[in-house]
Amino acid sequence: MTGVQEGAGAVPVDDGAGSGSPGEARVEPVDADVQSTMEKFLAVVASIGPPVTVATALLVYFGWARSDAQARAMGLDVSLFGYTVQDYALRSIRSLFLPLVCLLIAGLLWLAADGWLRGQIPSGQRSALVARMSTAALASGVLLAAGCLLLAVVRPGGVFLVVPFLMAGGVLLASWGVRLRRLTVAGNRPRATGRSAVQHRALEATFVFTLVTVLLFWGTSEFAQVVGRGQAAAVEASLPALPRADVYSNAALSIGAPGVRQSVLGPAGAPVYKYTGMHLLVASGGRFFLLPDSWTLSHGTVVVLPDNNAVRVEFGKH
Repeated sequence: MTGVQEGAGAVPVDDGAGSGSPGEARVEPVDADVQSTMEKFLAVVASIGPPVTVATALLVYFGWARSDAQARAMGLDVSLFGYTVQDYALRSIRSLFLPLVCLLIAGLLWLAADGWLRGQIPSGQRSALVARMSTAALASGVLLAAGCLLLAVVRPGGVFLVVPFLMAGGVLLASWGVRLRRLTVAGNRPRATGRSAVQHRALEATFVFTLVTVLLFWGTSEFAQVVGRGQAAAVEASLPALPRADVYSNAALSIGAPGVRQSVLGPAGAPVYKYTGMHLLVASGGRFFLLPDSWTLSHGTVVVLPDNNAVRVEFGKH
């Protein structure tokens, strides 16, 4: 125990409980509430970040695959259009409205079911029910994924569009069954988890996430091919409804596509050439892509003109 001598000239002695020595920075303890809030925030970011990244990548990939299928059906290459990443994402949203809504509804239903089942684990009787349901989910998921894989191997050219998505659903269902089974075995009691067990769980989650992502890209590719070919057929069917495009140029463009008509305007010394009988397909990458009146998927020529001062294009309705 440190004593302090009272009296004249006495100097108080610091017992170490007060501030530190001069010049020494004090380390303030981190507030527990702030640390807990940061941990929760990081946990939310870690859980939301990967799905959002995959969803964005799927949007861009679907837009590219759909545009590529449509371009090939029309006898073109998708690189000619000069689409950007933003263009691909925007072009895919309309086609993915219904699948995204169905996916979000399925996710909400899964969250509700998972929360209810987790809440039943502490109960003795309900815990046995959860264990049986987890076993059923595991078996159903494995059978569904294995059946889809077998179908894809036996009939690789006749795989239905839903097969990759069903396989991804089977993998997720089996993974969910495994997690529920582990919770029921643990009896909802906290227990020490070794470093090797944590690494094993993380590696398992990584494999499941990667496999589901690959399956989603596979299914998206198949779906985009069908949508792209359907879009090309829709262009052919609705060609007269596309905007009319009249092209004016001071020089002869020598457009030889069937159905395109050329007329000469102005004086003989300074003629202006007018081309009619075309419709606007799209304006992208600094170029106009025009379809003649006689254009078809089987026999058709796409007229590509630069978007500059050399030509003037007027658009309108019939």
